[in-house]
Amino acid sequence: MKIVLASRNQKKIGELRTLLAETLPDVEVLSLDDVGIFGEIEENGATFEENALIKARAAASSGYIGVGDDSGLTVDALGGEPGVYSARFAFLKTGMNDHDDQANNRTVLDLLQDVPTERRGAAFVSAIACVFPDGRSFTVRGEVKGRILTEHHGNGGFGYDPLFYYEPYGKTLAEVTSSEKNAVSHRGKAIRAFAERLKAEI
Repeated sequence: MKIVLASRNQKKIGELRTLLAETLPDVEVLSLDDVGIFGEIEENGATFEENALIKARAAASSGYIGVGDDSGLTVDALGGEPGVYSARFAFLKTGMNDHDDQANNRTVLDLLQDVPTERRGAAFVSAIACVFPDGRSFTVRGEVKGRILTEHHGNGGFGYDPLFYYEPYGKTLAEVTSSEKNAVSHRGKAIRAFAERLKAEI
């Protein structure tokens, strides 16, 4: 069986292949390029699930099962922002530094400048959508809760990881090993839930 992941990112594709191999060894994961779908997919959904479905529908236009994902950071004191704009948050707020991790981190820190520790709760969220050629679809979600520190800690990971303090580990997600991160990450949880749901649907 073949599924198409709405991505050209080989790391994402490899990650999905590895995880699905444990649950569904007969599944072949293809990229958009593999099936001749070129151009950008416009993500204009209001939620992670909506954006994941937009991508999955585009991938399903190949005639195979389509899979899409969307993820980001939600901060309680910011009313859920950056949310679906996580990758472009600095640009959204300042008009500069599009898709710049350091600028995004600075923007979050600036907005939380006067917010006390107990009100700095946050979550990383990942949604994965699946669309079948017959039109059936489902979405799954993974979350990891933590809080935003007042400064960067650690050099690993990417995005908001250096600000995201995970209480059970006593450090940020930029300070943990990749295996520690994958064990608790929003993306890892969502992929595992997706694999189980797909197995039940086919």
